[in-house]
Amino acid sequence: MQMKSFDIVVIGGGPGGYVAAIRASQLGKSVAVIEREHLGGICLNWGCIPTKALLRAAEMRHNLAHMSDFGIEVTGEVKVNLEKVVSRSRKVAARLSSGVAHLLKKNKVTVIEGSARLGARSGANWVVEISGKDSQKTDSQKIQAAHVILATGARARQIPGLETDGKNILSYKEAMVPSQMPKSLIVVGSGAIGVEFASFYADMGVEVTIIEALDRILNAEDEEISALAHKAFTARGIAIHTSAKLQKLTSAKDGVTAEVEIGGKSQKLAADKVIMAVGITGNSEGLGLEGTKVELDRGHIKTDAMMRTAEPGLYAIGDITGAPWLAHKASHEGILCVEAIAGEKNLHTMQADMVPGCTYCRPQIASVGLSEAAARAKGYKIKVGKFPFLGNGKAIALGDDEGMIKTIFDEKTGALLGAHMIGPEVTELIQGYVIAQSLETTEAELMKTIFPHPTLSEAMHESVLDAYGRAIHF
Repeated sequence: MQMKSFDIVVIGGGPGGYVAAIRASQLGKSVAVIEREHLGGICLNWGCIPTKALLRAAEMRHNLAHMSDFGIEVTGEVKVNLEKVVSRSRKVAARLSSGVAHLLKKNKVTVIEGSARLGARSGANWVVEISGKDSQKTDSQKIQAAHVILATGARARQIPGLETDGKNILSYKEAMVPSQMPKSLIVVGSGAIGVEFASFYADMGVEVTIIEALDRILNAEDEEISALAHKAFTARGIAIHTSAKLQKLTSAKDGVTAEVEIGGKSQKLAADKVIMAVGITGNSEGLGLEGTKVELDRGHIKTDAMMRTAEPGLYAIGDITGAPWLAHKASHEGILCVEAIAGEKNLHTMQADMVPGCTYCRPQIASVGLSEAAARAKGYKIKVGKFPFLGNGKAIALGDDEGMIKTIFDEKTGALLGAHMIGPEVTELIQGYVIAQSLETTEAELMKTIFPHPTLSEAMHESVLDAYGRAIHF
């Protein structure tokens, strides 16, 4: 039987893969997506989306505890129905995953369930071998395409000797579906995933401890933002150990003991559960890359600015290509990739410095561009503006005036080099600066822009003004 041919085959149906497939279809290409587990990938099913549903529940619990500050008396005990909290999170994920299936069908994208690997070339085409989803099945099929996009994502990194067991030592998957709340919890790692889980469990009444090997939490963020987050978390009762080396985890029936080297001395920390949040590794195994020219760096595939690998007609996007590991970066790469394949004009390349990052802990954190230290390290002479939310009327009215906005400009050109935020709804505010960077806006345009009152966004304006000695409200 003759193999079915497509213009493009996408291996992986996450936020990179399904977006690439839809854009390719819009450009008139015949497309197939191969997904072995669930459309929407980790992000929609076990990451970005369901965690936000959990964090929303924790935020509401926190807000209820402070309703009296607003003159609203809540009588009686506030109870958490954990089963419903988790169930709602899973329903949100399922709804979006089915939405992806609808979008692919609407755009006439062929969806194939199964595991894929590259086979031998057939002339100019790549042959993709697909095995059935059920491991007991023996059926398989082959399809071919001139262009194959690898969008297989990544998985939680395991540290030898400190592996998760799914019971007391948890990965993000088990941490998202607790059957009961632990009384105490250790979170290993303080990147976005680690601090979001720490924030969720702390707001649910759990005693939380963070262990971080580096000298500060949220190491990817501007140092000033990192310090403010540390202060906010400790004020909430979260214990934080930085420059701490985890040496051993011992799991028993009644909990886990972590042996940690802190300040050169070994200590034992006990907790009911441990969440390992120590990074991710690319899903590059089993794809048939052996014998190809594809280059790997610690499990991640190397690509050029248009997401091409060293093999003609073979591309890679999203988490499998390395940091930053963000869904919106994967989606953007998918669009860039297929537009390059289709020969679209006026293409632009992916610039990591212009990818915004958001962390949905309490308080929220968001950033884009260079930190102050990175800007100085690159040799820029800079102007830095800061504005605290305690000077913002809307934040005060909301009862949430913790945090600040920080902006960094090139002194010579006025270009916005970076923006860093911590505080209420900053994950929604950051896009204003992202657009400004994309349009190559300078401080002059930003200062002349009228920001509505009363809004949190006024703090963005004031931060820009402060960089040039013109802040009004602080």
